[in-house]
Amino acid sequence: MNSRDLRTLQAQDAARLAAALPLSADTARIEVQMLLQRVLGVARSHLIAHSERVLSDTEEAAYQHFLQRRLGGEPVAYILGEREFFDLNLQVTPATLIPRPDTELLVELALERLPEQESYVLDMGTGSGAIALVIASRRTDAEVWACDISPAALAVARANAQRLEINNIKWVDSDWFSAFEGQSFDLIVSNPPYIAAGDCHLAQGDVRFEPVSALVAGADGLDDIRSIIAQAGAHLEKDGWLLLEHGYDQAAQVRALLQAAGFSAVFSAHDLAGIERCSGGQLW
Repeated sequence: MNSRDLRTLQAQDAARLAAALPLSADTARIEVQMLLQRVLGVARSHLIAHSERVLSDTEEAAYQHFLQRRLGGEPVAYILGEREFFDLNLQVTPATLIPRPDTELLVELALERLPEQESYVLDMGTGSGAIALVIASRRTDAEVWACDISPAALAVARANAQRLEINNIKWVDSDWFSAFEGQSFDLIVSNPPYIAAGDCHLAQGDVRFEPVSALVAGADGLDDIRSIIAQAGAHLEKDGWLLLEHGYDQAAQVRALLQAAGFSAVFSAHDLAGIERCSGGQLW
């Protein structure tokens, strides 16, 4: 029978997580709390206010099931089936990438560049729908299109839109621009695969559990970015923007590709860690 109170449990299991995974002590504690919140159906404040509480045998069994999965490296987002992005609580599954804070920069750049009047936006490789859903929720006057080549990912995205009651998005099964012949947009945004095949990071952390097709793009990681940039000009209105997330060391290459494709006002933007995380250009 379990005899650890919540205070002891959190301290001991956070230490176990931090030792087993590349996590800081603070992150490990937060993750233990997230697992406990799901098992108990309570807010974080409850864990603090009732730190002397001891889990029942049933609660302990459910919690241990979650904890063992996390100790094995499975991302918390997949264990709980959700991840917050901006202020949206999104369903995620192993068919989609896990939305990350890094990508919030891409969304902010997109919102800054959307015309004030009614506009048309394309989110390419939408996954869970995170980028499209935030843009559509903040710009209800915009018509947002979102595509993915994975039917399973699109099913997750559609479910998120329905649950969040965001209705100004059209979901399309498409291999990049293949389903958009003759269509053009004011802004195209994408967080495409950009990791090189064989990159050592593919065997580390959360990405071990994420869909490889959403991560890897050829020998140098730029295959999909090249394809998007090469075709984007035919699908952008005059003065339209193309914005891309990319790897930490790819900004210069992406800028060169944009310039070679005839884009103007080419730039890169730094994330909170000071890394050039996103690049873009305008079609004049």
